[in-house]
Amino acid sequence: MQKRILVVDDEEVLRMLITDTLEDIEGVEIHTAENGMEALTMLSDSDYDLVILDYMMPILTGIEVLSQLDEVKKSHTPILMLTAKAQDGDRNRAIASGARYFMPKPFSPMELLQVVEGILDERG
Repeated sequence: MQKRILVVDDEEVLRMLITDTLEDIEGVEIHTAENGMEALTMLSDSDYDLVILDYMMPILTGIEVLSQLDEVKKSHTPILMLTAKAQDGDRNRAIASGARYFMPKPFSPMELLQVVEGILDERG
């Protein structure tokens, strides 16, 4: 069964880097959104096995996206917050808002690949 990942970041270069890093995972389909509003629309229309979400974006921040997701969606969809806001307070706020995983930018593509494969393996 195909696994679906939604990558949400306002920077096109980062969306492309993340997509390029993850596209070789067998059985994975990657979708992208360039802002929080687009992500909410996509999340309301479809289910994803993982959402990789930027913290700082125009229109809606990653935290605002999480606050607008219903609890069922948050409990069934692992969220990886990928952000330059890497202070302890930022991490705690992201986790308290519903992100299950947190990774600071800049990130190692190989580390991201390992983390994503681990998350997808947990989901079966």
